[in-house]
Amino acid sequence: MAHAELTEAGWDSTVGQLGGADLLEAEARETGAFVRPREIRCAVDLLRFILAYCLGKWGLRLTAAWAEGIGLASVSNVALLGRLRNAVPWLERIAARLLAGQGARPLSGGSRAGRPAGKGRLIRLVDATNVVKAGKAERESGGVWRIHGVYDLPDERLSAFEITDEKGAEAINRIAVVAGEIRIADRVHCRADDLADVIAQGADVVVRASWRSARWLDEKGRTVDIVAELRADAPGRIDRPIWLARRKAAPLRLRLVATRKPNDKAMQAVAEARAHARSKQRKIEPGTLVAAEWVIMVTSLAPEAFATDEVLELYRLRWRIEIAFKRMKSLIGLAGPPGACPVVARVWVLCHLIAVLLTEAQLAAIGDSPRRDTALDRACGAPVAC
Repeated sequence: MAHAELTEAGWDSTVGQLGGADLLEAEARETGAFVRPREIRCAVDLLRFILAYCLGKWGLRLTAAWAEGIGLASVSNVALLGRLRNAVPWLERIAARLLAGQGARPLSGGSRAGRPAGKGRLIRLVDATNVVKAGKAERESGGVWRIHGVYDLPDERLSAFEITDEKGAEAINRIAVVAGEIRIADRVHCRADDLADVIAQGADVVVRASWRSARWLDEKGRTVDIVAELRADAPGRIDRPIWLARRKAAPLRLRLVATRKPNDKAMQAVAEARAHARSKQRKIEPGTLVAAEWVIMVTSLAPEAFATDEVLELYRLRWRIEIAFKRMKSLIGLAGPPGACPVVARVWVLCHLIAVLLTEAQLAAIGDSPRRDTALDRACGAPVAC
């Protein structure tokens, strides 16, 4: 959302995209964000104030001066801060409505040789991104606001999100499951109990793993030495049943899928692992060097439905959510919120997410890019003509 969309002509269009003045007014009153007209005449003007502060580069004083200059309202920066602190439930409702109103396109996401990667099933990519909290003490102690998101394919849009602080750990089951989906995530999400929860709700998972991600078992409950399996596999490809130990339940049966990296990538990964160990002043474990040469993952997808190459192809799509988060930070301006107030920081993050949802709605109205299949081909590693 650009500054032009907060001017008279652009703002009317934005209000329409957000549901219209009547709906915004009703929601603001229901959530307590706007109680009665005073200096600010209506909820729509209040929303314009909030977006101008959060999406612009001004502070509270300059935002208040801008609003007075265009005849929007005459309020102090202190009064504006108070309005921001009351706006969280209202902005959450607006964001939820934008998410619910997204129209899904047919599940026909292209992939290599024109075959759909998900075979008609919804693909959902799970990840999180951090923005640093304001204040020296927070920065030095690792304080962040963490945005947990789910990105849907082939729609290529954010379908759900949750905001926490640094104490909110990433979890593959944090956001509600859609029955029948294929949920894809990186290695930080490889926790047996969380995976079991997602599968129990009717979804399948494809998750990257490290050799120490879990306690690996065979069908009789005996420990499986994953590193030994990798060392012994001459063809450079593993696809076999595996069980993950759980805390207070029976082991979770999954499928271990692993492939050896190309020589140049394997050498680079080993060098990076050694460098990381040196930076932490730790002795590197031999198993880490062996596993660095491999891409290891677990999945609940049956081999009869998804062959080894098809599972690997699915996981290669995960980069799409990383690109989405980078776009949020570079194009929408999602960076560390100003000020130390946690409530205002939440407002700031919510406004940026609303801007992302509005942008995605505008792109959906334009229609599919003719290069959509080409982009997915690149993600899957297929050759593409220049």
